[in-house]
Amino acid sequence: MSSIKLSTLQTIKERFNEVQTLMSQPDVATDPTQMMELGREHSELKQVVAAIDEYEKLLKEREDLSGMVEAEEDAEMVALAQSELDTVESRLPEIEEKLSYLLIPKDPEDSKNAIIEIRAGTGGDEAALFAGDLYRLYTHFADSHGWKVEIMDVAEGTKGGYKEIIMSVAGDDAYGMMKYESGVHRVQRVPATESSGRIHTSAATVAVLPEAEQVDIDIDPHELKIDVYRSSGPGGQSVNTTDSAVRITHIPTGLVVTCQDEKSQHKNKDKAMRVLRSRLYEIEQEKLAAERSEARRSMVSTGDRSAKIRTYNWPQGRVTDHRLTGDDKNYALESVIGGDLDQIIKALRTADNAERMAGIGEG
Repeated sequence: MSSIKLSTLQTIKERFNEVQTLMSQPDVATDPTQMMELGREHSELKQVVAAIDEYEKLLKEREDLSGMVEAEEDAEMVALAQSELDTVESRLPEIEEKLSYLLIPKDPEDSKNAIIEIRAGTGGDEAALFAGDLYRLYTHFADSHGWKVEIMDVAEGTKGGYKEIIMSVAGDDAYGMMKYESGVHRVQRVPATESSGRIHTSAATVAVLPEAEQVDIDIDPHELKIDVYRSSGPGGQSVNTTDSAVRITHIPTGLVVTCQDEKSQHKNKDKAMRVLRSRLYEIEQEKLAAERSEARRSMVSTGDRSAKIRTYNWPQGRVTDHRLTGDDKNYALESVIGGDLDQIIKALRTADNAERMAGIGEG
């Protein structure tokens, strides 16, 4: 791998061993903040070190086999060594590509869990139905990755679907993958409510936030206004006989979060605080990003939620991601709507990483 020095790989392995040592020290093991940070770094370095070990093993095998081919006098042994050398040579490009990907500096937010907020946009009842389709899409996708999905708050549509639904997704690399879903999703199809058979265009917005933990952001309880009331369903009818629903207002920013999904007021308050914490954390991150005027704007930036990122065309059975080009931008509708986002996210990540590597090269 001509672009990466072996000394760089050795430095990474040394840091991995250092992190392991630090995590075993008593003063660190009792510090939640340090353990969380070191745990994340350990998790990320572990897969990089495994790839480095595999790469170094192949390099050693290539060196040994090359020596045998040059020094061996027995023609049969030379042929055997050459065959094994060819196998090693064929495997090296794949592991080199894998290492190149793993060595790209990662966004520290990627390892966090995600808060996903889906809201019906233009299109009335059809937009709410489409928001429901997106919710099921993300649920299936999360299930395929072994992630845990938890509903935080729901406002149902009058004819099905959701006016708004907020969910948390917990699992390895959840935010790192789901962040590419932030933006406007457009649907083109004949609505179930349409009698004339005309194709309508509707939309839903998706906001994906890294779930903030208590150590990430400190909220002053005195800056919160907390109201409790009875939960309500479609049309405003009461669906609970106790004041279990919770509305939290963050006075300095004016942010308002509600949660009425649980029957327990305590659980609703806990969920609402998780959403509020993540929204405030995102505001802080956006401020930091704005201050870094020299930072490059990614070609697949997930920050602009006003941007139309994807169109789901039912008549043509096609999903088009507008951030991609060529063969990478079109996908089978049935597969995507069923929860298969892996190919799209891989293409977006590849484009994102290429842009980041270009930035590193220019720097």
